[in-house]
Parts: sequence; structure tokens; C-alpha cells
Amino acid sequence: MRVSKRRSAIFVSAAALLVTAVGATTGATASAQGGPPAGEEDGELKFGYVLPETGQLAYLGPPQIESMKFAIQTINDAGGVLGEPVPDAVASDEAGQEAIAAQSAERVLASGVDAIVGAAASAMSLAFIDRVTGAGVVQCSASNTAPTFTDYDDGGYYFRTAPSDLLQGPVLADVIREDGHDRVALVGRADDYGRGLVQSTKEALEDQGVAVTLADTYDPEATNFDQVVQRVRDASPDAVGVIAFEEGTQILQGMIEAGLGPDQIGVYGADGLRSEELATLVAPDNPERLSGMKGTAPASAANEQYVNDLKKFAPDLTELQFAPQSFDCVTTIALAAEQAKSDNPENLVKEMIGITKDGEKCNTFAACKELIADGRDIDYDGVSGPLDFTDKGEPGRATIEVYTYDNQGQLQTIRTEVSTAEE
Repeated sequence: MRVSKRRSAIFVSAAALLVTAVGATTGATASAQGGPPAGEEDGELKFGYVLPETGQLAYLGPPQIESMKFAIQTINDAGGVLGEPVPDAVASDEAGQEAIAAQSAERVLASGVDAIVGAAASAMSLAFIDRVTGAGVVQCSASNTAPTFTDYDDGGYYFRTAPSDLLQGPVLADVIREDGHDRVALVGRADDYGRGLVQSTKEALEDQGVAVTLADTYDPEATNFDQVVQRVRDASPDAVGVIAFEEGTQILQGMIEAGLGPDQIGVYGADGLRSEELATLVAPDNPERLSGMKGTAPASAANEQYVNDLKKFAPDLTELQFAPQSFDCVTTIALAAEQAKSDNPENLVKEMIGITKDGEKCNTFAACKELIADGRDIDYDGVSGPLDFTDKGEPGRATIEVYTYDNQGQLQTIRTEVSTAEE
């Protein structure tokens, strides 16, 4: 399979922003009671979300939540869905803990929603996907990238607008190979995300004749990562790929101290380490020590018009990671309801895949809604890029960013590219 690219868990300022941006509404909406049972048709399309307001991935909360709110406003500005305005989403926290995420999903389901956006982390989604999809409610994640979900038995109710790591891994491998490296060590979290991206990157590197001298996973809850750094050093690589979240800062610090920094060998990350703050977290007194590190991630800022509009809607938003994909979750579900002429998930899921390909191109809810009203088939291209859902309910194409840290430790985009899975 030839293919086309996720981010970190540490950034205190993003977590603080989330508390101020959504804390007030969360308490009110998470306790919502009443309404029809989840998934029943009542003519009103209702969303909920289970996204990180606290915990390791709290930095992913603000962009996804604010973009979801922005999508709902955009839909309502265009007349709503089925002639009715879409109400505010019912909110709940995934908190970085499977048990809490599952409890949060139960509370959102109890409010009678038709669709849930979330979770942010693949492991959190796995904690409640059976409950949500088993209840006949749509689940759409903007940031689950683990390959696990491709063939998951979800009854056709789970979708994601983030590309599988099977699409990102080959692009990361291409970047490493383009830089001339031929002995590569890969280390990643011992979870679905880390294992999946390490494996897909390894396979793509080996397909290009690159020797993978280490492909290993580690416990992300460990108190220190000296053994990870030592294993990398023992592998004698000329490049290292680190598939991590917040613990990646410690690994990178250890690598730099061991003479394995970006000024000595190639250092690469993925979406879990893509952050404006990474360099100052790794080396507060000398952020330029991260200069030259590169990585890949699903593109978050490729659509300038969307980015500008979102910043007007949420001017305090500083992080954009997975914001476009969150917008596309909401918009795709809303368009599927329009196409199905029903807010019943059983009906709208039948339209989710078809509206993203093979029809007349449109890239806004208003334009697509008008085409549907005229009886025409649509192909919604999202703000994250073309979706082209496969029959597994995930993007068959992905817009991937290749990023780097410049000589001052500032995050910069090198390029974006669209990658397509080939049968």
C-alpha cells in the first residue's frame, strides 16, 4: 500500500486555555438530562463530545471543541439541519483515563444525542466505542489514528476524519529517507498509537531499503526513560523516530544529553510531538538545541480561509491540531442527515461514506446542502482536505504536513502533501 500524516500531551498553556474557554459550559451541559433516548429520530440533530478537558491530552481539547462549536454555528447560519437549528453540543471530559472516558460517554448518551465526537486518544475511544456504537449512535473522532479502528466491528457507526497511521507512517519514512539516512531507530509508546505508527513507519522504511536497527515500544507511564535512550544509543542509528506524547520531552532531553540530538543525528517526530512549545519544553534555556528536528502530522493549517475564520470565532485559540478534522466530523454528519432526510443515526450512517466522494464537489455546508436539495450527489471536501471515505469510514486520502524546528526552535511547516491509499 502506497500512502500519505498526530501530536503532544504536555502543554500547560493549552490546558489552561481549555479551562477558561470551555470550563463554564462543561458543567452545565455534561449534566444535561432528559430528551429522547440516544439515536431516536425527533427532527433535531444533536451532538455531544467526549474530549480532553483535563489529563495528558488536554492540549487537544481547545482546538477540537472550539472548531466543533464553530461548525455548529456555520451550520445554523445556513439554516440548520432538516429545517431545525443544531443545539449546543453536550460536553464531557475524556480526562486521559479509560474509566472516566467511559463514564463520560454514558452521560452524553443519556442526554439523547445522535452523534458523539471523540475521543481524542485512540485508547480513550476504545474504552467506549462498543457502548456508543452498540447504542446505535454515531461516533466520529477527529484524532484517532491507530490502525486498530480500520477493521473494528462497530456496526458501521464509527467514523474518523483523521487519517490512519497506515497513511502517516510511509510519509514519515519518506522524509527520513529523503534526508539520506539508512540506519534508523524507532521508539514509540506501548499503546495502539505508538505500536501502529512504529510498525507502519518500519515497514515503509524497509520497503525503501533502509535498515531499521531498532523498533521498540516503552511504557509511557514510566518515571524515567533512560533505558529507552540507551537502547537507541546501542542501536547505532544515524536517525531516530520518536512516537510520543508529553513523555517525549524527557526522551528528547535524554537523547540530547547522550549526544543523540538533532545536531548529531536525524531526529524525527509525529503528531504527538508537534507543538509550538516543544523546543522550550525540551531545552528551556536553549530552545535552538531542537533545531533541525522534523516530523509529520495531519495538516492543521493548510486551509487558510478556515484558519482565519476559526481564529475570528475563537480569538484566544493558540493550538490548531486536529481542529479541521473536528469541523469535518460535525459537517459530514450534518450533511449525511440532510442526505438521509433524517436525524436517526440508523439512516444517516448509510450516507456518511457516499457524500465524501464520487459526486459534485462542494466544500461548505451551505453549498453542499443546496446541491442535496436539488437532488444532486455531492462530494464534500472538508476543511482538512479531501476525505474520500473508504468503506471502513475513514479517509482514503490525507493532507499531511511535514514540519521542522528552525535555528531558533520555532515550529515551521516545510510542506503539505496529499497522500492516497492504493489498493
